[in-house]
Amino acid sequence: MSEYQYYEFQAIDRPLTNEQIRELRRYSSRAEITSTTFAVEYNWGDFKGNPTRWMEQYFDAFVHVANWGTRWFMLRIPNHLLNPEMISEYCVDEYFSFNTKGSNVILSFRSDEEDGKWVDGEGWLSSLVPLRADLMRGDHRCLYLAWLSSIQGQDYEDDDEADDVEPPVPAGLRNLSGPMERFVDFLGIDFDVIAAAAEQSQSEQQLKLSKEEITAWVRRLSLEEKDNLLVRVIEGDVLHPGAELRQRALRALSEKRAGGGIPEKRRIAQILARADAISEDRRRIKAEKAAREKIEREQEQSEKRQRHLESLRGSESDLWSKANQLIITKQPKRYDEAVSILLDLHDLADKEGTSSVFMQRMDRLWREHASKPTLLERLRKARLSSSRQGGTFTI
Repeated sequence: MSEYQYYEFQAIDRPLTNEQIRELRRYSSRAEITSTTFAVEYNWGDFKGNPTRWMEQYFDAFVHVANWGTRWFMLRIPNHLLNPEMISEYCVDEYFSFNTKGSNVILSFRSDEEDGKWVDGEGWLSSLVPLRADLMRGDHRCLYLAWLSSIQGQDYEDDDEADDVEPPVPAGLRNLSGPMERFVDFLGIDFDVIAAAAEQSQSEQQLKLSKEEITAWVRRLSLEEKDNLLVRVIEGDVLHPGAELRQRALRALSEKRAGGGIPEKRRIAQILARADAISEDRRRIKAEKAAREKIEREQEQSEKRQRHLESLRGSESDLWSKANQLIITKQPKRYDEAVSILLDLHDLADKEGTSSVFMQRMDRLWREHASKPTLLERLRKARLSSSRQGGTFTI
């Protein structure tokens, strides 16, 4: 297989200037560049830019896919909408990391599977970009999912890390959105591990605010604070003011909603053991379903066979005659039709208690056509022979 790499960047908050586009063009004459995107595919050679630097300078989202198993996704988010201290609780070395640059935080998600399936890079970024808006609105599920990707498939037996505890479990893990599912697919996260983790995840409703809750929260703000917020919005003093306000409201209401308190954090070994149990249950249920379906199919086939035999009752002489006519053609395809008829006659004789008569006629048929090896081979394979042995006819 030839080498394949795909790089794509996207600017969301601010389009590229003409000068920036000219700067980027110097790195590739083949790349597709617009005021909001840079995309290039390589079948030989390599990307000459620095993705991390480009994210710091130009873009808000990035994806890289290579046919040797590398998948890399980055997002740039204003740091007033994503607390670096909170992010650090989910980071695990090369799987998920971040850095701050100016007023932004840049998240980096990676997966390197040497045996991973080859995928086309085009289309990934557009399906993953909505996660940026989710994070800015206070939905941190993709951070927890990135942490899960770091623990799955690891052997934690007799390992001190097995006693490490999970980071805060976000609400809504039982019901992932389309972009979340694409993120899971991108990083190759096991759905059984997600199911195990989701058992302590609150309802997705915890991520939503009703109109009544928003109204009540706004009314509690002082007049001075409301005036200051409106001034900031009009001046364009801050990016995404709506997301910032929503996060403030969500934080204020989260403690009120908690009710039952924060569940105890689980150890990594506990989550993986539970994932193994879920996987085993799923395999057992699947096997039981397959067994039931097999029994149902066999029952249906048996009933169909019985109806077919019933329709042949009284036509035995005609069927023997037809079988003989097919045999004398000396055509292999006709032999197959004859054998099918003989099998019907065998089962019909067994059903009616006339197997001895059937055996006598088969003896005669073998003697009459002993010079036809192709026919005899088909009769052997169908277990139809000139003498009875153990309830079947074998030579």
